[in-house]
Amino acid sequence: MGKSKSSRRVEPRFDAPEGRGRTSALSLTPEDRVLPSSGSKKRRKASRKSANPRRKRRGLLRGLVYWSLVLCLWAGIIGVGIIAYYGAQLPSASTWAIPDRPPNVKILAVDGSLLANRGATGGEALTLREMSPYIPRAVIAIEDRRFYSHWGVDPIGLARAAFRNLVSGDVSQGGSTITQQLVKNLYLQPDRTIKRKVQEALLALWIERKYTKDQILEMYLNRVYFGSGAYGVEAAARRYFGKSARDVSLAEAALLAGLLKAPSRLSPARDPQAAEARAQIVLTAMREQGMINDSQLAAAMSAPAARAAAYWTGSEHYVADRVMEELPGLIGPIERDVVVETTIDLHLQKVAERSIQKAIDEKGKAMAVSQAALVSIDRAGAVRAMVGGYDYAHSQFDRASEAKRQPGSAFKPFVYMAALEQGRTPMSMRNDAPVQIGKWKPSNFQQKYLGQITLAEALARSSNSVAAQLTMEVGPKSVIEVASRMGIESKLRADASIALGTSEVTLLELTAAYVPFANGGYRPDIYFIERVLDTSGKVLYQRRDTSPPRVASAEIIGMMNYMLAGTISYGSGRSAAIDWPAAGKTGTTQESRDAWFVGYTANLVTGVWVGNDDSKPTKATGSSLPAGIWKDFMSEAHRGLKPRPLPGDWQPTPEIARSPSYPAQGYPDAPGDPTAAGRPAQTVPQEEHRGPLSIIEAILGH
Repeated sequence: MGKSKSSRRVEPRFDAPEGRGRTSALSLTPEDRVLPSSGSKKRRKASRKSANPRRKRRGLLRGLVYWSLVLCLWAGIIGVGIIAYYGAQLPSASTWAIPDRPPNVKILAVDGSLLANRGATGGEALTLREMSPYIPRAVIAIEDRRFYSHWGVDPIGLARAAFRNLVSGDVSQGGSTITQQLVKNLYLQPDRTIKRKVQEALLALWIERKYTKDQILEMYLNRVYFGSGAYGVEAAARRYFGKSARDVSLAEAALLAGLLKAPSRLSPARDPQAAEARAQIVLTAMREQGMINDSQLAAAMSAPAARAAAYWTGSEHYVADRVMEELPGLIGPIERDVVVETTIDLHLQKVAERSIQKAIDEKGKAMAVSQAALVSIDRAGAVRAMVGGYDYAHSQFDRASEAKRQPGSAFKPFVYMAALEQGRTPMSMRNDAPVQIGKWKPSNFQQKYLGQITLAEALARSSNSVAAQLTMEVGPKSVIEVASRMGIESKLRADASIALGTSEVTLLELTAAYVPFANGGYRPDIYFIERVLDTSGKVLYQRRDTSPPRVASAEIIGMMNYMLAGTISYGSGRSAAIDWPAAGKTGTTQESRDAWFVGYTANLVTGVWVGNDDSKPTKATGSSLPAGIWKDFMSEAHRGLKPRPLPGDWQPTPEIARSPSYPAQGYPDAPGDPTAAGRPAQTVPQEEHRGPLSIIEAILGH
């Protein structure tokens, strides 16, 4: 059987048959080849070039995002680790508490007016409602404008501060909130470390959860430092403006708020112009935030720079220092705010201060005197005024209660009192003439002597000769006993020179020793503090009135007042005469290094001292500068009061009374312990009241 032609197999072909005009559907064109032709290669290369940058950018962006996320993750892990590490070094949160504010001691005058604040803060704590409303507004405006919206740490404020610091090229703003600043003040050291910032943030978050915003702001304003030793707004207002923070104006509040940036450098006590420039920045910030209007801004901007007086000016601070010394002995350790009610009459305190400053300003240079002190005590022992120096701001040393000086002739009343107690009277006679006691030759001022005179005249005229004679008659130990009984507490030397006041005493104790003359012979306790309370009104100390002991008989006091009144009426203290019954004694030491006048009425006993801290000689005597200061002070202290007689009514009997004999001009108080070199000495004369000769011999060692 033969094969059919139709069954022959035909092989497929992928190229066109030669010589035919049509192309098979399965044939490949040059464009379909795997390796394109040269023209096709150029087109595809151009397309690939335009796509590469886009791919690179997308790849770079994806890589950046990826590594940013990785870095953020690691930064978060590290941050959490740092927070955990430093946070673990803090005490347990269950033990966290706001430390007590350092206690303040508010010291009041007898009328309730403020004398001073003492303590680590120097001012009482005020609530936001009590202080001027401008103060918290000004502080928020310049220190933490988002205070009421953040939660202790302010990321927005931190970012804003960082941006402005970057733009300015300087660290002109900080990012700490008021809460963080409070934490730093309460708990942490001012170190610029990561540890401190981490702990500061943690504690700030805790405080914000525990206290309200107003409580936080109140704590901050009562504790923050405002420069010049002032902690808290009350202390700062008193320090810079002499007023309470309750009464601070807008301009003053802006100045206070401005100090927080650099309290020491911007203090108006140091640089008032810088303080005022900063205050204007604060005012501008307050206006931008709508806290004040344009008229308020203009008025405050026109206020001059506040020029603070020196730190703690005013003589009342001498009293405050004394109060702080005595207070722990009355109430124990001071662990809370207390109020101290004193005996000080602030009006009299200021009168005393002005009297001293006026006298030294007018006559101090001519008399070579640079310092003075004054103490005034009432008949019950209450100190009504005490000035320890010319200017507290210049020198805080209290010359009234701390400085020991020779009293000179101001000590003589105790010599005469000892003589009276041994039987003599003001009319007993002595010979005012040169006298020698062993090798000592006490002489009168300018070698002037009056001959036979009464003891009353001898005391009024401040005769050194007669005082020395009486001391030898009664014995120095008797004089010391009388002085101690009257109130002198310093150790006294038992020798003949005690007659002229060569043993050192303080002005306070010498003035106190004259009080029995003014009240009829009683020695009260001398005191400054009447009562102490805490801020809730609880009484912590109350002075109890007690009956003071009698230290001299009414008769002796009457005799002494008769004699000491002569000092002012015709003796060495005539320049101290006032329109009141008064008595007293002048005192001047060798080379006039110290000059005194201690005098009294039935109301007040006042002592005055003038001199120099370095004991340089002066040209003053007790009858000059001290007597003038005493007169100025006592005249004002008794203005408008009805005169009262001095205690005692002793008068000489007609048969022995005689008028005092003295030169027309008299002579002033005699400087203590000069010698009558080259003049003949006279032995102590005998008279009816003199003690046995053996007493003198025993004292002289014969």
